[in-house]
Amino acid sequence: MVTATSPGQSAYDVAAGTPDPELPMLTIADLGILRGAESTEEGVVVTITPTYSGCPAMREIGADVRHRLMKAGFDRVTVKTQLAPPWTTDWITADGRRKLAEAGIAPPSPAPRRSGPVPVKLSTVPTDLPRCPRCGSASTTETARFSATACKSLHRCEACGEPFEAVKAL
Repeated sequence: MVTATSPGQSAYDVAAGTPDPELPMLTIADLGILRGAESTEEGVVVTITPTYSGCPAMREIGADVRHRLMKAGFDRVTVKTQLAPPWTTDWITADGRRKLAEAGIAPPSPAPRRSGPVPVKLSTVPTDLPRCPRCGSASTTETARFSATACKSLHRCEACGEPFEAVKAL
């Protein structure tokens, strides 16, 4: 039987509070990678979707989710990875976007709508630059395609001169 030490605390709520190791100001629920947490006779099954199929943080996220649930009194925890449908930055919650901006990281713009194969762009000039999370200016320049993680890029605001990171729209 699946139990919890805190009455009324669901497995989903416990799992939802797990911080993302690469963007610790966000939980996995804010990021939109938590797909579900179901209590069954066999235990708790948590389903997560990686931001991309080779995400190196998935093992750590799974271990963190399992640890938080076991600490909350749930036993027999299984963490499953679901690849389809693939994660998109549109799954980041409004609260998650707010938290990113408050941390000085520009939240992603809406993901491009596509059907069929993903087009490959030969130009190195970015077409959709993020607004500055500090002053709100749209006058920004990309300074590096990659930042500390593959899902972020580096930018500089032309208005206030501040550097900032931005989450790439996927």
